[in-house]
Amino acid sequence: MNPRVINVEALENHQLLITFSSGESGIFDVTPYLDYPAFNRLRDKGFFSLVKAAHGTVCWLDDIDFCPDTIYLKSQKLKTMADRHRD
Repeated sequence: MNPRVINVEALENHQLLITFSSGESGIFDVTPYLDYPAFNRLRDKGFFSLVKAAHGTVCWLDDIDFCPDTIYLKSQKLKTMADRHRD
């Protein structure tokens, strides 16, 4: 099982800053999903900013959410300070 979402912050351009239960962080881009009817409401920046972490994933009102495995596997992982020192 992949790590689960423990924190989320809405960023510009329909991106999310995600913190995972493993301690990793990443950026998840929602843009590729906005043409799907289930995610049309996320086009509204005000609504998009209401994102929250719940049940190990990201969700919005109206039962809009993503599979937690998709969030983890498709997010661009950010380097931690420890990773930067190893480079």
